[in-house]
Amino acid sequence: MITLRSIYNPWGTPYAKRFLVEFNWPPGTDRPVLHLEGWLRDVAPSSELSAWFANDRGKWQEFRRRYFAELDSHPEEWKFLLEEARRSTVELIYHSHDTKYNSAVALKEYLESKLAATTQPEQPTLGHPDVSPRAE
Repeated sequence: MITLRSIYNPWGTPYAKRFLVEFNWPPGTDRPVLHLEGWLRDVAPSSELSAWFANDRGKWQEFRRRYFAELDSHPEEWKFLLEEARRSTVELIYHSHDTKYNSAVALKEYLESKLAATTQPEQPTLGHPDVSPRAE
């Protein structure tokens, strides 16, 4: 399971493994206060992509597409989170004031799609795979 929490929200998910998923450390934030398992700065969007997005909601869909492409090209950065989410609850900690349009929201969506893809049961095949249905 994957949850989200802003550093501005003191209430987290009980028993979750917490990871900061920001490229830069949030200013004025003490590390012990966040109770983190780790800081995963390399899973955050590139500084170029973040600067381009600049929290502009009108760019959200394109931001997601570009960020997912970055994640696709560096699976070594996020596979650890996927494995943790299979075993326990993972809480992605982010710095944005915007709770709906930020990189942690996009990362959660991306990871959940990977989880769903690996846990989907196989679809049963109809008949023998080498036999095509007859045209009537």
